Amino acid sequence: MVEETRPPVIELKDVSKTFPGGHKSERLVAVENVDISIPDEATGEFVALLGPSGCGKSTILSMVGGLLDQSSGTVKTFGKDVHGSNPDTVTVQQAYTCFPWLTVLANVEFGLQIMGKSGSEAKSIATDYLGRVGLSERLGAYPRELSGGMQQRVAIARALATKSRILLMDEPFGALDAQTRADMQQMLLNLWAQEKQTVLFVTHDITEAVLLAERVIVFSSRPAKVVQDVKIPFGRPRPPELLSDPEFVKTCQALLALLKQGPVMGQVRVSL
Repeated sequence: MVEETRPPVIELKDVSKTFPGGHKSERLVAVENVDISIPDEATGEFVALLGPSGCGKSTILSMVGGLLDQSSGTVKTFGKDVHGSNPDTVTVQQAYTCFPWLTVLANVEFGLQIMGKSGSEAKSIATDYLGRVGLSERLGAYPRELSGGMQQRVAIARALATKSRILLMDEPFGALDAQTRADMQQMLLNLWAQEKQTVLFVTHDITEAVLLAERVIVFSSRPAKVVQDVKIPFGRPRPPELLSDPEFVKTCQALLALLKQGPVMGQVRVSL
């Protein structure tokens, strides 16, 4: 009996995206001929998209989430073409996206209620996930009373509570200070170990990519083209001490070398 092959969780084939330029005849090419395949696995894969700032990584994320249509090629999740908002995905942005007029608890309940959860069920799920991100004592607080890191914890709890099969993260820790960023990275790793969703994580920080991901897809500067798809040679868990491991440093240096192979680099960060 031949075992049925399941389609990839995420699949981009020969995908390009162009935008109108400053003049009618001009076109800005943001993404060019990109192929990505993330297989369907029992335990979700954590994949980082690494490249210079402004190279087109966020555009790729938006196409997977259905917020943008590709100009050519195909974008699929679980074998289905993505057209419009993708119900398989949920996104955590870099910008703090809490509703300022709602409490921490109500921010997480809101999305669940839109999904059709009853008030009591939404409250139970929201309370659980806010506890997982360390905000059990701040359920009644408003976003203005929270630090940036706490607001991102709310956003992550809200995303995970939907139990979407694909978590899209667009530089979610980019605006945080170094210590808060490190704490949030470890929190995310712990949550991902529990949830095992497929994660597509955009970053221009090489160290962050190597610490978090199992695969790092390296992109050139704009237009985004795949330079190389790199398997990260570290198991789980990945404690902060890993950053000083010689093999970790070597891996970061190899990724930096790959980035330099492409066109002239924009901003890329190595925070060893």
